[in-house]
Amino acid sequence: MPVTETMPITVAIVEDDPGLRTSLAAILQRAPDCRCVGAYPDAEGALRELPRLAPRVVLMDINLPGTNGVECVRRLQDLGFTGQILMLTVHEDTEFIFESLAAGASGYLLKPVRASELLAAVKNVYAGGAPMTSSIARKVVQSFKQPKPAGPAEELSPREQDVLQYLVKGFSYKETADQLGISYSTVHTHIEHIYHKLHVRSRAQAVAKYLRV
Repeated sequence: MPVTETMPITVAIVEDDPGLRTSLAAILQRAPDCRCVGAYPDAEGALRELPRLAPRVVLMDINLPGTNGVECVRRLQDLGFTGQILMLTVHEDTEFIFESLAAGASGYLLKPVRASELLAAVKNVYAGGAPMTSSIARKVVQSFKQPKPAGPAEELSPREQDVLQYLVKGFSYKETADQLGISYSTVHTHIEHIYHKLHVRSRAQAVAKYLRV
């Protein structure tokens, strides 16, 4: 009986450092379940090519010449890009984190990143997760614990806040359902209500809007 091969995850890189760009591409090319389909030194090139190439995952630096990475993410969303975007940067500042997530990014890793960590994050974000370097995740969780200003987030029910807290920690919908002892479909319903109440379109935007202080 023939073995069905799994299609590799297509990944694009937006990174201005040529050495790092080459290194990231090499890591992806060596992985049997990933394929690098493009590498760009600036946002302008990425904005021209990524909507056409439609990679499933993009590794996006923040400090790009000209248009920065956060603005590039925002403009890709406006162009209807549906791939998952993983920020890869030296910035550990909370404001950069939330700006990236609010723009539409789904994860945030700090440089330098090990090959194993990078590949695990690519697979995680492709599967619907929100991978973050542990120090970044701690900052996000700490911000979650801070008092929130009055606003739409106060309209969330206690169970919706429970669901959102698990999403902050990077849990998938299924893992959230298991942790709360509810069905996947119930989690999905709560997510729809959260999006509606917070006026957002993605889990990353919901997390960023709720946590921002």
